[in-house]
Amino acid sequence: MGYLYAALALIIVTLAGWIGLRVWPRPFPDYEGGQVPTKKVPFPADLPAPVARYFHIVLGEDVPVIETAVITGRCKLRLAGLPFSGRFRFIHEAGYNYRHYIEATVFGFPLMKVNERYIDNIGRMELPVGTTENDPKLNQAASLAVWGESVWLPSVFLTDPRVRWEAVDAQTARMIVPFEEDKEDSFTLHFNPATGLLSHMEAMRWRDAKDTEKIRWLLDMEGWASFKGIKVPSPCSVTWEKDGKPWLVCYIEDIAYNADVKEDIRSRGI
Repeated sequence: MGYLYAALALIIVTLAGWIGLRVWPRPFPDYEGGQVPTKKVPFPADLPAPVARYFHIVLGEDVPVIETAVITGRCKLRLAGLPFSGRFRFIHEAGYNYRHYIEATVFGFPLMKVNERYIDNIGRMELPVGTTENDPKLNQAASLAVWGESVWLPSVFLTDPRVRWEAVDAQTARMIVPFEEDKEDSFTLHFNPATGLLSHMEAMRWRDAKDTEKIRWLLDMEGWASFKGIKVPSPCSVTWEKDGKPWLVCYIEDIAYNADVKEDIRSRGI
């Protein structure tokens, strides 16, 4: 009987843990100080056709000027092969700097916290297993994250003069973005021919400082929501191509545009 009780106890603990990993945490509070972007500029005249179509759908007839964005939501993520629920807040100074704060939770309570930032071309990642800072591969990965996450503040793709567009075909375009002071990187964007919306975007990105080659990094737009009159992807999944399935799926619950983030983007936590 002892073995039976032990087996039952193990099953109960395993089942409880499995359930706990899937319980949604409470959302973070909405970020205060956000505004509806009122300053607007005309659309550039030389955009590739699928790019122009997409931005007219998500932005309207003019381009709102966004200087900062605070994106808040909850997520599903895989860490060490285990599926977690979580919540996050991403703070952006458009086109330049960001800070990530992510909590992986069990039964809605934080189990692991991630503090990550990219400020003045220097990346820093704080994990429970250690901290990495100003590594060249981390810096490149973080720079691409600035632009990948800008799908949630999409007008920066049109208002930042450092961004360039190249036509590929009727459903595809290449976006060249700045990296550090004198380099460039790029994304390939794929658009849905029926809706005109962005389907997915991809780039070659370093995943780890120990890697010997970059990996294809995929952002898939799985749904759409509107915040302050701007249409953005939600949920949006993030996949390393070699893994074959997303490690992160973000569900956006609030976006505060043009708030004062000078202090919060350089702090930790919430």
